[in-house]
Amino acid sequence: MRPEVKAWLEDIDRSIDEISVFLQDTHTFSEFERDLKTRKAVERNIEIIGEAINRILKVEPGIKISDSRKIVDTRNRIIHGYDRVTADILWLIVRKSLPALKCEVDRFMK
Repeated sequence: MRPEVKAWLEDIDRSIDEISVFLQDTHTFSEFERDLKTRKAVERNIEIIGEAINRILKVEPGIKISDSRKIVDTRNRIIHGYDRVTADILWLIVRKSLPALKCEVDRFMK
């Protein structure tokens, strides 16, 4: 594996871990929705995840990451269509998509 790909996988892993830390005291969607700082921190880490996946796909198209296109599209939506990103979209990503992505990244890094 190329060193930069390993670094980007580590960025993804770190971002997922940070999101977990940010949400450790947030147990419901309504708590998340009311907490602007946590929502913004989650957004930023999703941006990083999407950018890292985009870079990986450009240099190592053979690496298959589930929902990679959706993840990159979400990053683009946050960056370019920031007014269309809602708390419920972020919550869904965090609760449904990130645990599976974490498992995949861990497998690639071994």
